Amino acid sequence: MNCRTIAEKIFLAGVESVLPDRLIVNEMSLKDNCLKIGHLDFPLETIENIYVIGAGKASAMMGAEVEKILSGRITEGHIVVKYGHSCNLKYIDVTEAGHPIPDTNGLRATREILKIAETASWNDLVICLLSGGGSALLPDVPDGCSLEDMIKVNDLLLNCGACISEINAVRKHLSVVKGGQLARVVYPATLVNLILSDVPGDALDVIASGPTVPDPTTYLQALTVLSAFGLSRTVPRGILTFLKEGAAGKKPETPKPDDPVFDKTYNILVGTNRKALEAAKNKALEFNINAVIIDDQLQGDTLTVADYLVQTSIRFKNDTNEVKPVCLLFGGETTVKMTGKGAGGRNQHLSLLSALLLRNNPGITILAAGTDGNDGPTDAAGAVVDSDTVPVAISKNIDPEKHILDFNSYHFFKKAGGHIITGPTMTNVMDIIVVIVE
Repeated sequence: MNCRTIAEKIFLAGVESVLPDRLIVNEMSLKDNCLKIGHLDFPLETIENIYVIGAGKASAMMGAEVEKILSGRITEGHIVVKYGHSCNLKYIDVTEAGHPIPDTNGLRATREILKIAETASWNDLVICLLSGGGSALLPDVPDGCSLEDMIKVNDLLLNCGACISEINAVRKHLSVVKGGQLARVVYPATLVNLILSDVPGDALDVIASGPTVPDPTTYLQALTVLSAFGLSRTVPRGILTFLKEGAAGKKPETPKPDDPVFDKTYNILVGTNRKALEAAKNKALEFNINAVIIDDQLQGDTLTVADYLVQTSIRFKNDTNEVKPVCLLFGGETTVKMTGKGAGGRNQHLSLLSALLLRNNPGITILAAGTDGNDGPTDAAGAVVDSDTVPVAISKNIDPEKHILDFNSYHFFKKAGGHIITGPTMTNVMDIIVVIVE
């Protein structure tokens, strides 16, 4: 049994289950001039205009499915995606922009989306397609700041070890779109949001920084995040000043749950990591491998998570009452506090850390990969390792510990083998970790 190959097939089955073409048709249909979205029904004769907007790695493909259903009934639309994640749309404009670091294309797309949102009126329907990556792809620049300031603060936040909810608490308060503020602009039109979750626990206010959801965070919390991770002295002065003015009540807060702008806003979760794990579990069973979903909200530093994964695997291996082979499935998103200047991502770094711990533990295979097909700023989704990974690398004069210290996992696997390469998958429900214990 080639466990590396099987682990990859199990991972890919999970990804396939959350591709946008499957998710949208499950939630949207048009019959007898009535548009059904989730539990909502919209007789088209009551709707003057239908606008489609969106942001995220999967949003263009989601838009393609919406176009198949609505075709010429779409009045106007604009979606922003990461470079390489676009597709040809007839009625919806698509902009490719920077992710995870925002750029001028993202700024331009945000302005176009806001124009459409402002145009919508009482009898109009706005369909918003959101997925992972929306935070970086919907950038704007606060008063007194520059795009370079936003790029620096994003870079600092992404590499400080903060979790996504902490990062997005800051992002929301440097924006006129995030943290429920897009809903504020769309109102009084009806706003229906189809959301693909890329955050642990599927918190709607965190996905894409919650542009259509009431925001529970405040300017003060944003400042607290910067302080907690030692960023107060390194973020650009304009950023810090803006947040401090907000905390002092000189800037309007993001809309909260009792705000009437949400009276005609509906948020529908169409895809989750749990859904992908269930499909991965079913694929493992097809290989006659016992399968258990351990956790779909895995978080924490990669070093701690690597130890947890290996220790859990050893426990299952040594349990004589456990039917083997067994596939252990985890989903979520770990964090990396960068101190080196190498290339990689959280999944490749996690895999390499796990490989070191597996040196004397044969019979365990661990695959960690992102469902979007991109792990960090690389062309790899992740990597797969076992007890042979480190000894084989050392035999080729490849030093795994040096690559870890340099945070250079990408080039380790480039030389040693083990990369999972999928290309952009056009979806994003965080990461999947597949462990096979023989």
